[in-house]
Amino acid sequence: MIKKVLRFIAKLIGWFFLISFLLVLIFKWVPLPFTPLMAIRYFEYPEEEIKHEWVPIEEISKNLQLAVICSEDQNFENHSGFDFKAIQKAIENNRKGKRVRGASTISQQTAKNAFLWQGRNYVRKGFEAYFTFLIELLWSKERILEIYLNSIEMGKGVYGAQAAAQSWFKKDAVNLSATEAAAIAAILPNPREYRANPASNYISRRKSWITQQMKFYGALDLDKPKEIKDK
Repeated sequence: MIKKVLRFIAKLIGWFFLISFLLVLIFKWVPLPFTPLMAIRYFEYPEEEIKHEWVPIEEISKNLQLAVICSEDQNFENHSGFDFKAIQKAIENNRKGKRVRGASTISQQTAKNAFLWQGRNYVRKGFEAYFTFLIELLWSKERILEIYLNSIEMGKGVYGAQAAAQSWFKKDAVNLSATEAAAIAAILPNPREYRANPASNYISRRKSWITQQMKFYGALDLDKPKEIKDK
């Protein structure tokens, strides 16, 4: 009986690894139609219209690509999914004060948004690490950023760059200016509470900081990794 149970568990694990690998491989080329978070929000807020339109990365302003990197993960071009320096810094910061500081990279956020549910428990974090490893193995940095920018929550019922550009600035994502892109990036820590336009004093300060970081960072080239220190 024990052997049968163990064989059954082994088969389940084997199928999980096979299906997850194939799923990540498929989305290397196929647009992501929806995310688990969209489904969760649908049941949480049934009255809320979901706005989401997939666009290729060529149709997303370089300003927005750079803004989210400067805001969320300035070492994105250089790391392999995990920024261990940022993790160590976050641990030290959290030990000193009550405010929790995260250290999730864009790759980790993409893995979570595309394949997992929200939460901070160790089980989900374990799955997040696994899927982060897979997407870094199978996808290019450009593809990771493309899926990130098409799936992340950017307002109430707003998902992805195109929907965010239309909702906040009444224009296509490809036409976002540097300041508009910085405003959208500024609300990402809590997109259901913050507004990109009109921006509060707090978001305006974050927008100014992100814009400065964009100038400091320089041109974005995902084919040439570089490490940028946060200022």
